[in-house]
Amino acid sequence: MLSIDFKNCLNFINNQELSLAVKQAKKSDEVLLSGQGEGSEFLGWLNISKIIGRENLAKLYSISKKLIKINDVVIVIGIGGSYLGARAVIEALQHKNNRIKKYPEILFAGNNVNENYLRDILEKIKNKNFSLIVISKSGTTLEPAIAFRILRRKLELKYGKRNASERIIAITDSQKGVLKQIAEKNSYETLNIPEDIGGRYSVLTNAGLLPVSVAGCDIGKLLDGSAEMQKNIDNSGKNNIVYLYASLRNLLYKKGKVIEILAAYEPSLFYFTEWWKQLYGESEGKDGKGIFPANATFTTDLHSLGQLIQEGKRNIFETVLIKEKSENKLKIPFDKENLDKLNYLGGEEIKNINRKAFLGTVKAHTEGGVPNIIIKIPELTEKYIGQLIYFFERACAISCYMLGVNPFNQPGVEAYKKNMYKLLGK
Repeated sequence: MLSIDFKNCLNFINNQELSLAVKQAKKSDEVLLSGQGEGSEFLGWLNISKIIGRENLAKLYSISKKLIKINDVVIVIGIGGSYLGARAVIEALQHKNNRIKKYPEILFAGNNVNENYLRDILEKIKNKNFSLIVISKSGTTLEPAIAFRILRRKLELKYGKRNASERIIAITDSQKGVLKQIAEKNSYETLNIPEDIGGRYSVLTNAGLLPVSVAGCDIGKLLDGSAEMQKNIDNSGKNNIVYLYASLRNLLYKKGKVIEILAAYEPSLFYFTEWWKQLYGESEGKDGKGIFPANATFTTDLHSLGQLIQEGKRNIFETVLIKEKSENKLKIPFDKENLDKLNYLGGEEIKNINRKAFLGTVKAHTEGGVPNIIIKIPELTEKYIGQLIYFFERACAISCYMLGVNPFNQPGVEAYKKNMYKLLGK
């Protein structure tokens, strides 16, 4: 099970403050579970056992097997929660699945408006068999809609319109929306996005699970891990790690720590931190409130952001993801000439050096006035990634209620769209 270490916050927060905040977190969780809080129409993600039924799961597995069998590449078209969740899981587990040639390469489109990005994808699929998974509740979001039109045309030119239709999977609303209409008109296979789950909480729905399954990840274990975390939270009372994390964030925010950096010492967790950034930024950032979410990959970003974190404005705290067990072993060799003066590390495993870098950085940053919350992940497997997803989702909703904002809406997102569409002449 995931665990949390907050001893590096105790110079900034006293026990009485923490005890009171945990009680508030518990009350916020009770509001969440009762469905009495703002945004209660979007609580479908709360109960893992009800997110995806057996019949739907069987259909998902059937589609996944077909896509794996007939494709060299599968392109996932989506943006925000329809994109980041799946990519986060796939990238986090790439050390397990990238070496297995039987699974298609997963490419992502529709997450930006850039001709070079799309041109590169078109070049990559020139001589390859490919299919599309298009994810959108409405079908009108500009970025994925543009990508879908271009890639659908490419698919139809390659295979013919009828055969192309068999290579398009639409994950969308069950009743309404433009994508639903397109899918029905062209006889695309469809999977539903539950109406009571918003995009950034949708990674454990069809929107995330189908791409993850096609990439070769075990979605059964992913769901089992999430269910384990839900059970742990529900059964551990006030002393659970979700209450602690939400409480620590809330207290640090009140003390002027208005920026949270989620740092990972695993490059494969980069897109996981990107998913987290959207989850917390879009959920908390409203009504003039919110912790600014930033992400970093250490040790890489210690050579760019490290100076600012160590000696810049003291408005930052860090949450650090650290993996306990390594999947691979790689040692530094001895060198007879030792011109690089590295023989003091000869025979040392890379993972141990990474661990020392983590310990040294936490000590330096904490002593420099930056509180650190450490989340320990036993190893990077589907089970623990599933736990991490549910942990952050539940903690996010609780944090928002503690802050006094609706965790599930995003009214500010429409402002740029309104201006953009006006400029485009819509």
